[in-house]
Amino acid sequence: MKKLFNRVFDGSDEMFAIAEKTLNETLKAYPETTPVAMPNTAYFLASHLAYLSKKVTTLGELKACWEETKANWKPHDPRLADVFKCGFGTVLAGEVVEACKYIKSPTPYGEGDNREYWGHMSDAEVRELGVPLVTGDIPGFVVIIGPAPSDEEAAELIKGYQSRAIFVFLIGGIIDQAKRQKLNMNFSVRVVPVGPDLWHVAHIISVVNRAAMIFGNVQPGDRDEFDDYTFKRIRAFVNAYDPVPDLTVAYGGGAIAMGFPVITNSVKDVMVVPKSLIIREDTKDWIETSLEARDIKLKITKVDIPVSFSTAFEGEIIRRPDMAVAFNGTKLPCLEWVTTKEAKDIEDHKIEVIGPDIDTIKEGSDSQIAFVVEVAGKAMQKDFEPVFERRLHHYFNYAEGIMHTGQRDLILVRVSKATIAAGFRAKHFGEILYAKLKGEFEAIIDKVQVKIYTKTEDCERLKKEVNKVYEQRDDRLKSLTDDNVEVFYNCILCQSFSPAHVCVVTPERLGLCGAVSWLDAKATNEIDPNGSCQIVTKERVIDEKLGVWEDVNEAVQQASHGALQAVTLYSIMQDPMTSCGCFECICGLEATTNGVVIVNREHQGKTPVGMSFSELASMTGGGVQTPGFMGHGKQFISSKKFMAAEGGPARIVWMPKALKELVGPKLNATAKELYGIDNFVEMIADETVTEEEPEKLVEFLNGKKHPVLKLEPLM
Repeated sequence: MKKLFNRVFDGSDEMFAIAEKTLNETLKAYPETTPVAMPNTAYFLASHLAYLSKKVTTLGELKACWEETKANWKPHDPRLADVFKCGFGTVLAGEVVEACKYIKSPTPYGEGDNREYWGHMSDAEVRELGVPLVTGDIPGFVVIIGPAPSDEEAAELIKGYQSRAIFVFLIGGIIDQAKRQKLNMNFSVRVVPVGPDLWHVAHIISVVNRAAMIFGNVQPGDRDEFDDYTFKRIRAFVNAYDPVPDLTVAYGGGAIAMGFPVITNSVKDVMVVPKSLIIREDTKDWIETSLEARDIKLKITKVDIPVSFSTAFEGEIIRRPDMAVAFNGTKLPCLEWVTTKEAKDIEDHKIEVIGPDIDTIKEGSDSQIAFVVEVAGKAMQKDFEPVFERRLHHYFNYAEGIMHTGQRDLILVRVSKATIAAGFRAKHFGEILYAKLKGEFEAIIDKVQVKIYTKTEDCERLKKEVNKVYEQRDDRLKSLTDDNVEVFYNCILCQSFSPAHVCVVTPERLGLCGAVSWLDAKATNEIDPNGSCQIVTKERVIDEKLGVWEDVNEAVQQASHGALQAVTLYSIMQDPMTSCGCFECICGLEATTNGVVIVNREHQGKTPVGMSFSELASMTGGGVQTPGFMGHGKQFISSKKFMAAEGGPARIVWMPKALKELVGPKLNATAKELYGIDNFVEMIADETVTEEEPEKLVEFLNGKKHPVLKLEPLM
């Protein structure tokens, strides 16, 4: 009977042999100068960067690193080898195999959400995980290595984790089982078919290591810090079905070294069982065992609906062929409205459907709907109504088979055929809203009742009424400025992943993730005065133009545990605000034009500063201050406080076309007010002008007489 540790060494030897063979074959087919790169990342081969501190860019460099890997991690004498650290060598060997595939093709597994296997995950996808990780919407990760004993058991385990919002990575034969069970798999629904072979685990470890560098500012080569970060901050675990070959055991050794427990039903040849290897022959216990092993405590809100309900479904796309009905506010009167009432006027948990139910609507057609949510509470404030209203978007999307986009009277809600067949009806929208609003805002909301209107005449009447309310709110929000409020708020939600980062949220500068406005922060503080958003006074001004207050600096020092000493709110050049890594956009100095470029996370191309979003973002994440570069939310671009110390939005010389279209109307209005310029957005270049050539950018700006040409030099 072979001891477990020997199986790690034998599995590692097997992986090293596969990598050696793959690399030698690649070296025969391609010169050593051949570029080596994973797509859409600034972190090269991420595990090589993390563990060897090497930026692999060519096949020759990969060959040299491979010799170093063999010297450091190949167990020449198992008696002297570290069984767990040996797993890191196995991971590097797997990354070598996958890198060779990407030499042959930048898309070896296909493209888009419908590709057969996912393979490498982009930096944008890693950053996309930032907000849900820190909010707990993604409480952890599981890597499932299969196949399971049956297709049905595979689907049950995957959906069990998905219903608990655990992000699921699939390796091996369980992917085919999920396909046969017709499970929806892609990054958006948080079930990712990574690849069929064990070495595809290297792509998952790449995500983990990049998270440490992006959010934690862990430096390449600091192996102890990587171990510490992954153990304390990445709550991941592995489920491995029997039979478990030596190769799986070797990767398991690496997982355990990173702090990720392995749960399996295989007892074959196990004579030594480390603390983090958990044997559970009854696979029905795996989910609870796994959550307990990583100390993941879930707050489950009971929602009385006939389909699954989890944050994992928030990215689900309902395409028209799968759609039973669409409530389309762009064509018909639709709206969502949260309004405050007196407690005596509300019957708690009363849900009324006024009009025909949704199962009576002709399949595949567009229809109208109005969601009116009436709330009451001693701590309720009118300013919180739009805060709660924006939550409807998320709550509806948590339901399996429901897709919600837009807000106010421009919503689009699609319901799938499968969801209608499962028994979902209009009243269940009300059940969702009642459960989530009462559950998440119990300190503010005492009563909730929901009215759902489906008749055309009712929806038209309500739309006229609520549009007046929207206008009043907009006027109120416009009146909220940094100058006329008494306090700001900080947000330290992201410190669970980026310990030094602190956002200062003001009326004119929302959180860099784009998800926390001043009103959101105010509501969060009202709910939990000791929570993630604290009041920041602004009484002792140092420099109004830069946006510096003595008491704001003191709050930042305290919240960052001394890592930050000062921050300016309106400057990109002097003590700019830090970034955790989950920002929507990044702004960077473009020296040739004396301006700045802005690029959003979704943009895949380069920018005129010669770097992509990922490359720019790699300079600013992890809670560091980088003068000349700043992470921020999309809506901050049109703020009058955006880079106000350096001349404001007039410094913007380049943005991706899609971002220009998104922020254009508000940015044009701001430029008109500040500079008297009409159609300012047309003066800003985009990728149709140039992506990497500053000369073309200068030529374009001169032709447009861009205001940046008259501003003082930034440097």
